Amino acid sequence: MHDAHRGVVRRGYDEIADRYLAARTTGRDLALLPELVSRLSAGDAVLDAGCGAGVPVMTKLVDADLEVVGIDLSSAQVRLARSHSRGARVTQADLVALPFGDRSFDGLVSYYAVIHVPRSEHQVVFDEFRRVLRPDGVALLCLGARDLPADDDTESWLGTHMFWSHFDAETNLEMLRASRFDIIRHELVEDPMNHGRHLFALVAAD
Repeated sequence: MHDAHRGVVRRGYDEIADRYLAARTTGRDLALLPELVSRLSAGDAVLDAGCGAGVPVMTKLVDADLEVVGIDLSSAQVRLARSHSRGARVTQADLVALPFGDRSFDGLVSYYAVIHVPRSEHQVVFDEFRRVLRPDGVALLCLGARDLPADDDTESWLGTHMFWSHFDAETNLEMLRASRFDIIRHELVEDPMNHGRHLFALVAAD
């Protein structure tokens, strides 16, 4: 990620870690998770890429008897995730350079994380997701639903400076295919925190 934008996102989520956790609500976004879990088996390794505080997604994965690893750019979010998801291993890392070997995971989820990466690097992120997944591995990805080159918002995201960037839904699906993912299903889902709609895509490594 470009250093300036990386810094904005990291500092922003460090600053609002507790506020974001308190404000985080769920809706249709969380209802999509069981379909991914149903395609996995107990003990399978799953990466939560952009795990935040570990609530609610990572805790659901741990409760499903999966071997869960979480990463987040924010050190404050990592600390919260470690306290909320004691059955998971959590570390600070960047989506554009995952600190894992090839074919390390059977599954991968990423909620509201890729949208904070400059979109010029989204193909790199998708390639990294594909690299760390085993053949026939599955991923549930939250991506942009509209064209947004950059939104460098200085104050409105829970009172902190934040950055977003993404492509429209069709472009994202094309990029996923270019990274050798098969699209199982996809839909546009309302953000439970009133931040528009996002593309959720359930995909398989070909």
